[in-house]
Amino acid sequence: MQDLRSKMKQNIMEGVFPYSETFLVWVASSTLMGLCCGAVGAMFSHLVAWATRTRMATPWLLWLLPVGGLVIVFLYEICGMKTDRGTNAIIESAREGKRAPLRLTPLIIMATTVTHLLGGSAGREGAALQIGGSMGGWLGEKLHLNEQSRHFMVLAGMSGVFSALFSTPLAATIFSVEVISVGVIYHAALLPCAISSLVAYGTALLLGTTPERFVIHQVSPLGFDNAWKVLLLGVGCAVVGILFCTAMHTASHLYQEHFKNQYVRVLVGSALIIVLTLLYGTRAYNGAGMNIIEEAVTEGVLVHPLAFLFKILLTAVTLGCGFRGGEIVPTFFVGATFGCLVGPVLGLDPGLSAALALISTFCAVTNCPFASIALGVELFGSEALLMYLLVCAVSFLLSGNYSLYASQDILYDRRNHSLLTVK
Repeated sequence: MQDLRSKMKQNIMEGVFPYSETFLVWVASSTLMGLCCGAVGAMFSHLVAWATRTRMATPWLLWLLPVGGLVIVFLYEICGMKTDRGTNAIIESAREGKRAPLRLTPLIIMATTVTHLLGGSAGREGAALQIGGSMGGWLGEKLHLNEQSRHFMVLAGMSGVFSALFSTPLAATIFSVEVISVGVIYHAALLPCAISSLVAYGTALLLGTTPERFVIHQVSPLGFDNAWKVLLLGVGCAVVGILFCTAMHTASHLYQEHFKNQYVRVLVGSALIIVLTLLYGTRAYNGAGMNIIEEAVTEGVLVHPLAFLFKILLTAVTLGCGFRGGEIVPTFFVGATFGCLVGPVLGLDPGLSAALALISTFCAVTNCPFASIALGVELFGSEALLMYLLVCAVSFLLSGNYSLYASQDILYDRRNHSLLTVK
């Protein structure tokens, strides 16, 4: 009996305590990470909101876009970040341990704010992932965590700032463990990402951020009568996602091919943004465009039938030439306006179709179906959950190996499930 008790005690010590120690380490480090990410994310959110309000109230700021572009390029150059690869560098940091320098945080905050203030078409999440990734790598190093744990701290930082900016802790957690390698989910990073995301979310709310939430006024349950409509919508979103990825990569390649000098590149891009804005005859496509997304989802109203194409073009021109920001909010814009356009043609409510297309297009360009479904639940509610599932499953398969992120590993061929060669 005594031997049995000794053996049980040994099993408990060896089986439970090692995990308990890991648990305590992650609770402490991830909570600290979440507090930092929440504070920085809230500050960044308020800065972008200020920049948006100022731009809309002061239209002539658009003419200062070339000056802002030159300042961004100059600051990145003197800070030794001339060849910075943005979110791709953060993805590599999480997977391979190439830590992004902490100075990236103030740089990307400044550059994204300038881009939004002066009329570039960009989002916020690219900055969020870069801010969180650089902070996570730095904090993991300062806490003397081992190499693998430092990788997870990068993911925790990504989750934290993403959650703080969008108030979507579930989607932020899943996105970080899903986006690095398509075909592999980083389950071991789930706890640090979840804690960081939840703490950052709560911290940002305390610091005055407003959650992004949209109301869909007409939601019908998924059935035989509308499943085929949702399926066709997913097909269309896959095509739009491919178009968006292609435009982003092509614009960057053309700029670099024809304008070797970064200063010339950003001046040319600034001129193109100004010309396109004047041709469009509206400022609806400058900045992030959250107001247009809200109108499409909650009211079923379109600013223009070709709004999704206009936004793709202006975003590719903006980010390709050297301005900073992210591609995800523009993806939301593109998906919502596309869905609002084609939904009535398919017999779907335009607001519901806009919401479905938003998450489906997000899925197509990021290859993150589970994060996309979670995003739908947090932004629009769970009533249309089965529709989220179907539309994301379709766009994920049909979008193939296209991705906004060149550093994202596509490990499996979706046509026959065979293992692809890792990049």
